[in-house]
Amino acid sequence: MRSRLPRPLSIGLLAAALILAGCSRSARSTASATNSTVQPVEVVNVARRDLAEEVNLVGSVAANETAQIRAEIAGQIREILFEEGQHVTRGQVLVKIDDSELVSQLAQATASFRLAELNLERTENLAKSNLISQADADAVRSEYASSKAAVAILRTRLAKTELKAPFDGVTGSREVSVGDYVSTSTGTPTITTINDLSRLKIEFQVPERYLSQVRPGSAFKVQARTEGVRTEIAGEVYFVSAVIDRATRSSEVKGYLLNPPEQIRPGMFANVVLVLTVHPRVLTVPEGAILVTPRGAQVIAVVKKDGADVAEFVPVTLGLRSRGVVEIQPDDASRVTEGTPVVAAGVGSLILYAGARVEPRPQHREFAAGN
Repeated sequence: MRSRLPRPLSIGLLAAALILAGCSRSARSTASATNSTVQPVEVVNVARRDLAEEVNLVGSVAANETAQIRAEIAGQIREILFEEGQHVTRGQVLVKIDDSELVSQLAQATASFRLAELNLERTENLAKSNLISQADADAVRSEYASSKAAVAILRTRLAKTELKAPFDGVTGSREVSVGDYVSTSTGTPTITTINDLSRLKIEFQVPERYLSQVRPGSAFKVQARTEGVRTEIAGEVYFVSAVIDRATRSSEVKGYLLNPPEQIRPGMFANVVLVLTVHPRVLTVPEGAILVTPRGAQVIAVVKKDGADVAEFVPVTLGLRSRGVVEIQPDDASRVTEGTPVVAAGVGSLILYAGARVEPRPQHREFAAGN
């Protein structure tokens, strides 16, 4: 006895078969269209350039030299011989402390010294004739030496009544006035501060992981956050501390700023870009040109094949990255060289495969590396 499918079921199977056949034809036509389609791509030429490994830090600007002027001897201020913010030279007298008492003491000591000098002269003449004992002669000589030392001490103390600039610089604010009494005790206010602005320094902390790459002579760039300073200021390291701070795990580094503008002042905050190492003349591409796959990094080179531009996948090893570009080392140096065009953007989203036809177009300027 022959069995037959119900009519509605047979119609459903027929419809399904027709749908599958249509999908198969559609897939084949889509694949054919994809194979024949030329994919527009943005390209950029592989370039050689010096690439630097850098680290961004923060630092503070400091004067070349800074000195706080304090009294070395107690007394009343008699004269103030400088103005706040004045340029002074080394050895210039800034403050005069009352010295009347010391002048009198020096006159007294000088008189005693002259008497001791005369006594010594007489004693030496008597000693030559053996008319005086050796003990008396030694006592006179000692008195002469003591008087001479007393005069020297008073002259030194008298010189300290004149406070002088230790180096060329600019004075700060004045903290005392004529008539104030100053002393050498702890807590005595500073009379003024002198800053040598002939050369500026910058101080910053470098994490311990980078210290092996930092040494005197290392270059850096500084950008101060102040109005009117738009350019980077070059600098050079001159000091690297031998000690690492346990709290921050970093070490103090100091450097000189080369030709800083007048707007830069000691105490300013600044961004520091420290150059750790430089790779000269290496092959570079934009970061957007790197295709990361489970088998490693690749770039998509555009090569000529049968008169058409086609895509070629080239494995590369990545190196330094800096400001939107990355160093590459192709596994086969003959496949990617300086000037080789590579796909610069969208490498992870474009429908590309080895041998696919492409239409190279210049990369949009606003998306170029470094913008």
